[in-house]
Amino acid sequence: MSDFSGIWIPLITPFADGAVDHAALRALVRRYADAGVAGLVALGTTGEPATLDAAEQEAVLATILDAREAAANTASHTASGTALDTASKRRPLPVVVGVSGNDTASMRAQIARLNALPLAGLLIAAPYYTRPAQAGIVAHFEALADASAHPLMLYDIPQRTGVRLELDTLLTLAAHPRIAAIKDCAGSLDTTLALIRDGRLQVLAGNDLELFNTLCAGGAGAIAASAHWRPERFVALYRALVDGRLDEGRRLFHALVPQIQLAFAEPNPAPVKALLAANGWVRNELRLPMTRVSEALAERLVALGEERA
Repeated sequence: MSDFSGIWIPLITPFADGAVDHAALRALVRRYADAGVAGLVALGTTGEPATLDAAEQEAVLATILDAREAAANTASHTASGTALDTASKRRPLPVVVGVSGNDTASMRAQIARLNALPLAGLLIAAPYYTRPAQAGIVAHFEALADASAHPLMLYDIPQRTGVRLELDTLLTLAAHPRIAAIKDCAGSLDTTLALIRDGRLQVLAGNDLELFNTLCAGGAGAIAASAHWRPERFVALYRALVDGRLDEGRRLFHALVPQIQLAFAEPNPAPVKALLAANGWVRNELRLPMTRVSEALAERLVALGEERA
């Protein structure tokens, strides 16, 4: 089973003149490898997968997997700034891929195609729109886990799917040998604490403002869209908290709160893309129905990007 602890980046999909910008995507993968993040999530909701056709999704995943291998084989620096020997090789960043849908059979077929790839796991939300009963949700996830050669990370995000993964459902699914973790976006402290205390699923904060609380309670980490910018600070926060340096962790988190709030002031991933674009990493492009941030928020993001402290 994979270890999903640490700070994970749910990668955006950069666009240039309407097409996927694979050069920018490669640069981002290298950037986050150098920052010391735990891993990457490809084709999660932050990556706008609903606007990508099947060939584009396949190409995006292929670029990410190839770029993480290239980053592992290229001399760089550790997060502390220490140079690595040119002959050294870093461990390739683990990659989790998002798999979405509301038809169990077609999702099983998609998972079968992913089984041959070197993935750390699959991130899967409840079936959207259909809003099945909890028994149907259990059967759905168990069928997908049975079809997968990779560990599954559950994605509990009822504001997108229309249905919650209830605690009893999650505890039932935790018994499956290939269901290993959860991206926790339901906003229920009771559920978060119950899962952490149960101990069978690694709990990762999916709402970025809950990162500090989740880690302090014993959670494994976070999948944080806001960590696209200044990822080293999020890694430092994680390390401080897991090492028991609470005062340092609190200071780091408080400093990150304005960034996190701006990253979600308008629908994700528009603020993240605007911030990265203002600093030359990507173009500020999204695909409809997603649109660029408002001019007022863009100005605040530019100011954030100019801060050096």
